[in-house]
Amino acid sequence: MRVELLYFEGCPSYLLAEERLRQIIAERGLNTDIGMVRVETDEDAHRLRFPGSPTIRVDGRDLFPTGEERDGALSCRIYTTPEGLAGAPTVGMIRQALGRGAKVDT
Repeated sequence: MRVELLYFEGCPSYLLAEERLRQIIAERGLNTDIGMVRVETDEDAHRLRFPGSPTIRVDGRDLFPTGEERDGALSCRIYTTPEGLAGAPTVGMIRQALGRGAKVDT
C-alpha cells in the first residue's frame, strides 16, 4: 500500500492530517510509510491534479474525491466533517475511507 499526503508549505492543516493518518496506520499495525509530497508551484499542482492541501492518496486514489475535475491549484482544502467544515478529515473519516477501498496489507 502506497500512502501519500500532498500539501503545500504554509498550509495550516497538513500536520494535523499527517498526525491523524499516522495514528490510524499505527492502530492497524500497517507496515507502510507516508510519502510526504510537497507541492511547490502551480505547475506542480496542475501536474499532480492537486485539489488542495492536505490531500491523502492511497495507491494513487484520493481518499476523499471531490467529484469534480480540477486542474489543481495551490489552495487549502476544506472537508465536511461531522463537526462542521474543517481543514483536515477526522480520524473517523480517514478510518472509514481506508476501509472503503484501500488495499490494506499487514
